[in-house]
Amino acid sequence: MEFLRKDLKIDFLGHRRSAAILSAVLIVAGMASIFVQGINWGLDFTGGTLVEVRYGEQVSVDDIRQQLADSDIPDTTVQYFGTSRDVMIRLPSKNVEGTAAELSTRIVETLRAPYGETLTESTAGGLQNCQRTDNATGECFVQMRRVEFVGPKVGEELTEQGGLAMLYALIGILIYVAWRFEWRFAIGSVVALVHDVLITVGMFSIFQFEFTLAVLAAVLAVIGYSLNDTIVVFDRIRENFRRSRQGTSVEIMNRSINQTLRRTILTSFTTLLVVLTLLIFGGEVIRGFSFALLIGVIVGTYSSIFIASPAVLALKITREDMAITQET
Repeated sequence: MEFLRKDLKIDFLGHRRSAAILSAVLIVAGMASIFVQGINWGLDFTGGTLVEVRYGEQVSVDDIRQQLADSDIPDTTVQYFGTSRDVMIRLPSKNVEGTAAELSTRIVETLRAPYGETLTESTAGGLQNCQRTDNATGECFVQMRRVEFVGPKVGEELTEQGGLAMLYALIGILIYVAWRFEWRFAIGSVVALVHDVLITVGMFSIFQFEFTLAVLAAVLAVIGYSLNDTIVVFDRIRENFRRSRQGTSVEIMNRSINQTLRRTILTSFTTLLVVLTLLIFGGEVIRGFSFALLIGVIVGTYSSIFIASPAVLALKITREDMAITQET
């Protein structure tokens, strides 16, 4: 394959304006989506009740949603949880009054009503026994597996703390890269990371995927992944600036990117294989997490080549700047 050759001479920086236009379009589209339809915040941030139930056979989420609406439990999010027998129900706290226990009981009773079941007791294994309309007793057709409740105040605190976590990460990276390399490289790396975060969050708004704490963790992981790739490129750029006695800044930076391209492509490819596996086979629980990683790895690889290095070049980096850094 061509990208595995050691003597590549691709003019990456020659396409930096086209790359900047592409990035600007993606960022503007994401920001416009956030402004128009917002971000689909999960219960971790908005507060609410989550109930997981298991049916005795395959069921339709549309039928479940209609059952809940008919019982004055509106605006619920109903989706499969692993299999077509396992269902997850999310209910924002602002929609219905009552405690988490009351809401979960009301939901489960509503779902059991069509089967004529009433709860009698729980067995030692955690399964529930039901009394049916025909006076038979046995395992419930609708089993409640898990109930979680997040208060609105906790959700607000998580939103604030999550934003601060990303801000502190970017500030720490700015300080580290400025100390490790040079201030122009620090600004270039932060520009690339902000670029990656904006596009990733924008994609969640465009596709209206739920943004949960797991997705926030994935975004922070993307920051680390993208930075690692960018540092590898920057290290080769610094090395070539110090070794080369001729050539413009554009030529030296292009040579550096080409020299690290094999490592960049192979690392990204193997990472994407794992992320795609998680996205396809991981189930609903980690789907948002996997999608964030998928977008982040692709955009992070792209930004280390077409965003970080051009940003450093735009700040007028020269061989003399590297020589001063070496002396100090």
